[in-house]
Order: sequence, then structure tokens, then C-alpha cells
Amino acid sequence: MIDKEEAAMGLIARALDTFGHDKVAVACSFGKDSMVVLHLALRVDPKIKVFTVMTPFKFKETFEFKDRIVKEWKLNIKEYMSSATPDPELPKKDPDLCCKIFKVEPTKEAVKDLDCWITGVRNDEGRTRRNFGEWEVRGGIVKVNPIVTWTEADVWRYTAIHKLPVHPLYAKGYRSLGCEPCTEPGGTFERDGRWRGTKKWGGECGIHTAVLK
Repeated sequence: MIDKEEAAMGLIARALDTFGHDKVAVACSFGKDSMVVLHLALRVDPKIKVFTVMTPFKFKETFEFKDRIVKEWKLNIKEYMSSATPDPELPKKDPDLCCKIFKVEPTKEAVKDLDCWITGVRNDEGRTRRNFGEWEVRGGIVKVNPIVTWTEADVWRYTAIHKLPVHPLYAKGYRSLGCEPCTEPGGTFERDGRWRGTKKWGGECGIHTAVLK
């Protein structure tokens, strides 16, 4: 575990050395993987920039957990949310459009002045993430994935060792946390509870596949 921690922090340090403090930020959803990467990043630079993209469809527990962590960890954070009026039926009627409006477009706004963003994606979360790498260039920005080779067990092991706060929905059987209308507990793979019953089942909202800048 120590070797994996050191490798992950090495990637974060490399990003900061390469692009500078002002041009790098950690993306945080406040799920288990984001919390691990955020903690690793804060060990490298306690003042590292952080951003979060919230939507009107997120679980109330996510808003509450976010507020708690921002306060307790004294994060240098910016929050982004679409100004579009939410249609309560949109997540089911057109999940791709919903994700574009409420996830992808605000993420584009979040990274527009960055050269690098740091994420908590992992290869074994599901079929759509198997080929993600540690250092990816897409369009005009670099994406660094420090725990991309970690397993779900590694994430929980790190969480336990470092006594990280845990989003309350994991105790209810959820393995991957998104927006409430499109997230269910359980599944063979972690992301199997996402968009179940749609063509997006277990897939992506778009922020990790779209060209953001």
C-alpha cells in the first residue's frame, strides 16, 4: 500500500511541478475515490486547488457531506453548477442531454483556465474505464489519474488506514455515487448501479470522455 501511495503522490507532485500550482486542480465528487485522491493531493500540497461540480439531482447526503468536508478540511475549493432550470423528468427522458447540461458543461467551465486536472478514476470500476492511463492528454488539457490502477479494496484500505470520512450512502449498499435519479445500490461492477435500465448503464456521464477544452 505504501508503494501505491508514494507512486500516486509522485504523479500529483509531477503535475504541480510541470504546470504550477495555479494551473492544477483536483476534481472532487466526495465519493470514496475522490476522497482518497483529495487526501493524497493535500499531503503533497495542503493548499492545492480543488473543484467540484454539483447538480440539482445529487443526493441530499452528497450536499451535506460536501459541506462538512469543505469546512473540516478547510479546502481551497470552487463549486460549479449549471444555471439551467432542471426538468425533473430529464434524467430519465434523456440522460445524455442531462449529463451534458449539468455535468459536462460545468466541468468545461471549471477547467477552462487549467492546464491539468487530477481525478479519482480507476480501471476496475467498470468496462468504460479499463483503458484509462495515469497521464492523459485530451485537447488542451492534461488529466492525471493517480489511483487509476488501484482496486476497490485498495481504496477502502487507504480509507481505513488514514481514517477518512466516508459518504453515508456507502453504508446503504451503494458502490458508485452519482445523481439520485440515475444511481442505485449493488451491481457486479462498481458502476453497475449507474443509469440502470438505459443505454448508458454502467457507463460515463461524459466528463472523462469529452474534449473539455
